[in-house]
Amino acid sequence: MKVALIVFPGTNREKDMAMAISSVTGTQPDLIWHKEKDIGSPDLIVLPGGFSYGDYLRCGAMAAHSPIMKEVIAQANKGTRVFGVCNGFQILIETQLLPGALLRNKTLKFICKQVHLRAETNSAPFTSKLELGEIITVPVAHGDGNYFANDNILKGLYDDDSIAFRYCDEFGLLSEEANPNGSTDHIAGIYNKSKTILGMMPHPENATQPHQGNLSGTQLFKGILETLS
Repeated sequence: MKVALIVFPGTNREKDMAMAISSVTGTQPDLIWHKEKDIGSPDLIVLPGGFSYGDYLRCGAMAAHSPIMKEVIAQANKGTRVFGVCNGFQILIETQLLPGALLRNKTLKFICKQVHLRAETNSAPFTSKLELGEIITVPVAHGDGNYFANDNILKGLYDDDSIAFRYCDEFGLLSEEANPNGSTDHIAGIYNKSKTILGMMPHPENATQPHQGNLSGTQLFKGILETLS
């Protein structure tokens, strides 16, 4: 299995992501600098979190036009699986590989805390190790994580069973208090229609190691990676 982990100027979660991947597979992903134009033939492409290009213009907007992204988009359109977290999710939105928009948090403040997520579908390999409705606890760290979808986009997500995760409380209930950034319909992560691309704002890679005090992200990574082995 080959994993390509894309690194941009300002990326800061690539080592966390690489550690999560290697702890599940036993192999290290290939870190690919954004100026490269060839990533070979990976089984999975990962866009990690951080502040690509300092989050100037719009979060992910400049990274979406980096040289490497032409190849990422081409491979994604051919069906190669892609996983984007936080800034990676923002980049997937900016490239229109995933629908919607990511706006400023409703508080207009940067949020860094643990949140609860409810698995909304297990019909895709990414979340095949999670039970429908299972709750995991992972951190968020973002200032622009307010996922917005208009009525047409939201209907498409429902019709295609493409909502991956929702913010919830510890009991799995949806509430305004449990939605940290004001996202439409409490959405924390989505798939594309064919379930080959997953983007999410929270950081499951920071819930996979004993020293992180939380292992609830491990099953998600097992679902993502074991089906590629």
